Amino acid sequence: MKTYKVLVIGCGNMGASHARAYHQLSAFELVGLVSRGPESREKLSRELGGVPTYATTEQALHATTPDMVSINTYPDTHFALVRQSLLAGAHVFVEKPLATTVAEAEALIELAQQQQRKLVVGYILRVHPTWNQFVALAQTLGKPLVMRMNLNQQSAGRHWYTHRQLLRSASPLVDCGVHYVDVMCAMTGAAPHSISAIGVNLSAEVDSAMYTYGQLQVRFQDGSVGWYEAGWGPMMSETAVFIKDVIGPKGAVSIIDEVQNGSQDIAGHTHTGGLRIHHAALDADGQFARPDEVLPTPTEPDHDALCLLEQQFLLDAITHNHDLTDHLRSAVTSLRIVLAADEAVRTGQTVVL
Repeated sequence: MKTYKVLVIGCGNMGASHARAYHQLSAFELVGLVSRGPESREKLSRELGGVPTYATTEQALHATTPDMVSINTYPDTHFALVRQSLLAGAHVFVEKPLATTVAEAEALIELAQQQQRKLVVGYILRVHPTWNQFVALAQTLGKPLVMRMNLNQQSAGRHWYTHRQLLRSASPLVDCGVHYVDVMCAMTGAAPHSISAIGVNLSAEVDSAMYTYGQLQVRFQDGSVGWYEAGWGPMMSETAVFIKDVIGPKGAVSIIDEVQNGSQDIAGHTHTGGLRIHHAALDADGQFARPDEVLPTPTEPDHDALCLLEQQFLLDAITHNHDLTDHLRSAVTSLRIVLAADEAVRTGQTVVL
């Protein structure tokens, strides 16, 4: 099997997890780590046995001539780094969102096709077995669907620092929302019709033009509706941080979980405690014909294992020349929805797609 040289750009939480995945997969050879600060890249290098480190992407691309580049940086850097990597002849894995505008995202997809290189966006829930089961069960509930999801994060210390850095380039609705509206699109199988949203800035430490809390409402062409809520910061409540719920004419399916280590724990964002299935059918006496079912999920992969599954998906796409058109089309659709939500927050108007 061919060995693919991999350059990792960004050595924070996600970059470190993906680097560990490349280190485990024999088809990949880690040839370089890039980060803005030396501490994160040197620490990760020591963990992985002395991988060479670089201060700039230009220096790293020239020195390593990678077959694949993994981009795990802030959203406003994605377009330039993906473009630079594709033009260097590399396949690319990039954390979500693909870009900060739809036009930029579509330009990158076109460039990947021109360069005949694979471009994969990090939608970690797509490789999550419990979330795949959640989507499949939602599709049995009839139409229309009501989808309710959130990911509020009460953050302090380095986590709040990271959120403040993220808020310079993406709102909570954009950065995290792409995951959950992508799930909604998969559940309904329908195109989005219109998006409304509200948002507010709750922190004097954040630019007044940005909001730290937001909620979007999306309407689909099949009549389904969904909302997604996200807030970041030390002021956020831990009361309702994890809601993953879908309702249809035939009943409901929910991911059930308890917040173990606080909502700022990144591992907890993908962890599930099981699936609860509720059946709407009534018997002759008007009572529920079937009790609720709980499907446990004791052996689901942890965060690092999910990142490994993402890189196996990328490896399969490269080695078997898989067509990624649907993957990339879905990435653009979810981006289009959350950017429309951003517009709705700022204008106070519903956006029709």
